[in-house]
Amino acid sequence: MKNIYSRLAVAGLTVALATSTLTACVEQAGTAAPDGAYKIAFLMPDLASTRYEQQDKPLFEAKIAELCAECEVIYSNADASADTQQQQANSAIAQGVDAIVIDAVDSTAAASIVVAANAAKIPIIAYDRPIPTQQADYYVSFDNEGIGEKIAQSLVEKLGVPNGGILIINGSPTDAAAGLIRDGIHTSVDASGIEVLAEFDTPDWDPAAAQEWASGQITQFGDKIVGVVAANDGTGGGAIAAFKAAGIAVVPPVTGNDAEVAAAQRIIAGTQYNTISKPISIVAEAAAEVAYSFAQGEVVDGDTTLYDTPSQLFTPEVVTLDNIQEILFDSKIMTAADVCTADYAAACATAGIK
Repeated sequence: MKNIYSRLAVAGLTVALATSTLTACVEQAGTAAPDGAYKIAFLMPDLASTRYEQQDKPLFEAKIAELCAECEVIYSNADASADTQQQQANSAIAQGVDAIVIDAVDSTAAASIVVAANAAKIPIIAYDRPIPTQQADYYVSFDNEGIGEKIAQSLVEKLGVPNGGILIINGSPTDAAAGLIRDGIHTSVDASGIEVLAEFDTPDWDPAAAQEWASGQITQFGDKIVGVVAANDGTGGGAIAAFKAAGIAVVPPVTGNDAEVAAAQRIIAGTQYNTISKPISIVAEAAAEVAYSFAQGEVVDGDTTLYDTPSQLFTPEVVTLDNIQEILFDSKIMTAADVCTADYAAACATAGIK
C-alpha cells in the first residue's frame, strides 16, 4: 500500500475533514506515458456556474503542475451539452490520455463515456456529480445530500413556525448530484412540517429558468411565500431577481450553495440568507492527486462508496451573515476587495467585513 493523499485542512473553517489517508494499490490501469509526461483530461459541465472556469480549472491545473511539471491537462467545458461532452471525451480518449476527470452534464448519458474509457483502459474519475448507472474508478465530491440537508435546515430554523409556505428550486434533473441535494432538502423540510407551495427542477441549473419559474409562483402565491430553498447560488439568485422584479421590497430568505462572490454580496446586502462554503481547492486538488495516481498505473481506495464507486466525500459548511467573515474572509477564500465593490461597500461596512 502506498500513501498518496492526506485530507486537506482549511484554516479558519469548520469544514469537518478528519485526518485520513487514501491508500493506493499499485495496479496497471491504462497506458502510462513512458517518460512520466502524463495527459489528464479535465471535463467540466457548464458555464452557467462561474466556479468551473474561475476556480475548478485553475486549481486542478495548478495541482497537477505541482505534482508533475511535465504533465498536460486537456481541459474542456461542455457548456451544458451532453452531446458536446461526449465529443470532448471521445477526443480525449483518441488523444490517448492517461486519466479522465469528468463532471457530468447528464449523469445518465455519462455512462457511455465511462464505458468508452473502460474499453480504452483509461481510468475515469467522477468529479462533483456521480455517475450512478456505470461504475467509475473513483468519485470525488462534497457530500451533496448533506449540502441539501444543511441549507434547508438552516432555513427551517430561520423561519420557525411560519404563516405561509416555501418554494423549492432544485438543480438540473439530469444531474445525479442535484438529485442528492434534493433528497437532503426534503430530509429537513419534510421533518419540519413547513408547507411546500411548489417545487421545480431547473433545466441545466439555468438561473434564468429559475427566475422565470419563481416569477410565476410569486404571481400565484404572493406574500404566502415565506422562504425559498434553492439548490445553488445561481438558482437562488434567479429567485431573488424574480422577487425584485415583482416589486417586493423585502425578499424572503433564500438559500444557495457554492459560495460564489455574487452570493456573498447578496448575503451581505441581506437579499440571500445562506450559501454553502465548499472550498473548490479541496475537491480540485483531491481529484488531481487521484488522477495523477491513476495515470501512473495505481488504483486509489476510497474511504466510502457511493453507487458502488470508491469515493471521497467532504463535509461542507453553511454560511450566513453571522459567520461569513470567519468562513469566507478570515480563511482567505474571498477577499474584501473582491466582494466589497462600490455597490456593496456600505453593506460591507455595516457587516464589519474586512
